[in-house]
Amino acid sequence: MTTPVRPARRGTASELARKFGVSERTIRYTVAEERAVYEGRAEQRRAQIVELHRKGLGVRAIARQLDVSPGLVSTRLKEARDAGVDLSRLDDPAA
Repeated sequence: MTTPVRPARRGTASELARKFGVSERTIRYTVAEERAVYEGRAEQRRAQIVELHRKGLGVRAIARQLDVSPGLVSTRLKEARDAGVDLSRLDDPAA
């Protein structure tokens, strides 16, 4: 299954609401991606964060690679730890 690519937004919800004469809520509802798509992307990102952490990358390096904030990475790692996910580092095969 391919994930649809979201087009870049061309303005904030309030700017678009003023432009089209509708409420901000209407704009947000209209341009929002489907919940299942969002949850799929979020789950994929969680798995990537755990995988990169296990490979030895730090919080900031993971954040830069995935283009997210370091705070998000820290939060996702804490959630994984609390859920019992194994976050131990993988052994370096080159060593």
